[in-house]
This record gives sequence, C-alpha cells and structure tokens, in this order.
Amino acid sequence: MKQLIKISFVIISVFCVLSCKTQDFSTPEYGISQTENQFKIKKVTNFRTVGNIKNIDGRILKEGKFYRSAHLHQLKNKSIKEFQKLGIKEIIDLRNSKEISQKPDVIPQNIDYKNYSAFEDEGDQLDQAKKLVLRGKVKGSDADQRMLDFYKTYSTENPEIIKKIIHEILDSENPVLYHCTAGKDRTGIITALILTILKFDRETTENDYLLSNNYRKQLVQKRLRLANNLHFLYPKMDLNVIEKLSWVEKDYLDASFSEIDNKYGSIDIYIHQVLGITENKRSEYIHKFTY
Repeated sequence: MKQLIKISFVIISVFCVLSCKTQDFSTPEYGISQTENQFKIKKVTNFRTVGNIKNIDGRILKEGKFYRSAHLHQLKNKSIKEFQKLGIKEIIDLRNSKEISQKPDVIPQNIDYKNYSAFEDEGDQLDQAKKLVLRGKVKGSDADQRMLDFYKTYSTENPEIIKKIIHEILDSENPVLYHCTAGKDRTGIITALILTILKFDRETTENDYLLSNNYRKQLVQKRLRLANNLHFLYPKMDLNVIEKLSWVEKDYLDASFSEIDNKYGSIDIYIHQVLGITENKRSEYIHKFTY
C-alpha cells in the first residue's frame, strides 16, 4: 500500500508540472463563494482563509484563524508585508523532501516553518513517471483511478503524521498557514478533516474543497490552452490526464471519507481514536474557532 500511494503521488506531481492536452475539456464543478474575504498574495496560488461559514449547530467559523494555499516558492519581497498583515505565525508544509528541495518556500521573518509529509518519493520514481506520461503509457482513466487511490490512502496510510498536522493547526494560538504544492489535494483533505472536527456538514465541507477550482481557474485554463498548442511535441500523450489532475472533484474527497469509514467504522471513531481528539477536546476546538 505504501508503494501504491508513492506511485500515485508521483503521477499526480508530474501532471502538476507537465503540460498535456485533452480532446474535449469538460467544465469542472466550482464552489459557491459567498462568505469568504479574498486575499491576493502575488505569486502564491489558491491562497485563502477558511471562515464565515456555519456549522450544524449554527456556530460561525471565525475568519483568519487558519489559511491554506499552494507553495510559497515564488513569494516576493513586496508581497511579504501583505502576508505579515494577516498575523500568520506558523507555516506547515505538507510536501515531501524532494518537492521542497526543488521549490523551497520563501519564509518571512519571525514565522515558524514546519514540514509534515505523510510519505516520501524515493529513488527515480518521478523521472520514470515523466517518461511514462510522455510515451502515452498513462491514460485519463488511469489518472482518475490514481487520484481516487491517493485520496483513499492519504488520511489512513500514516495516521500519526495526519494527527500531528491536525493538532499543530488546532492547538496553535496564532493563525497558521498550511499548504502543499497546488493547495488542492493534501491541503484539501486536511481542511476537510478540520471542518469535520468542527462539525461542519459534508455539503459545506465539499463546497470549501471545490473552491480550489475557482481559485485555480485561470492557472488551469492557461495550462490547458498551452497543452492544446504543444501537443504535437508529444503526440502519444493522453491529453485527458492534465485535466483530470488539475481540478478537484467531489468523488475524490468522498473516496477519502469512505476509506475512513471502511477502515475505522466512522469519521467520529477516526477523530476520537486515530486523531486522539476526545469529545471534550472537540468541543474546546469548536468554541475556540467558532462563535
């Protein structure tokens, strides 16, 4: 299973970098953005706070307690002041060591940086995956299945790491930013778990997850246009791949929750026994982050 999650992750990483093409690009499902304030940090994609949404008890999530984004490799000096105004005191990087070495975060002064990767990419799997893509050995259907497999295993393969991430965020007394490469998959799963702990229903959780499509729309559309124009360079490449791996889909997040249910019995059992959050502690978190 560990080998499966590593291979799935490598394929996902490849398509975040490579430009491919699809024959007929479909329209993704977008989230409904009605409550969030948008923060634009130049050169940092999918950057946003989670807040002003109502949980099942009618309590509203405080804005500006935690933030989510893609990597900070291109964070510019002129944007750091805007970044610091948000009061973020800690950055949690969900990427693996190879990703970080290739595109290290730019860390503003007086901010703690921590890295929690649920798995590592070992050897030359990334290079091998690139060759498979260019030779047309990976199809759109393969990409879809790999995404489903990735979501199924991320929360359950190394639960101690997930536990550390969740507690690091929820126990902090200051705003925290957590991110991965694109800010949509690993970051999306972590956010979904946090919102579930704080007793937000699945519809609200899924809507926040789908907002990654809204925030990444221009980036992905540009990539798809480029893929159409450059497909002649790699004619064997299945052009449905980049589309499948550039957007988020409800089915992917559903796969994550379904795997938790199958392996542990329910999300509540997972929260209590795996993440180590008692009902009393859960109540404390709810009152800390909502009003």
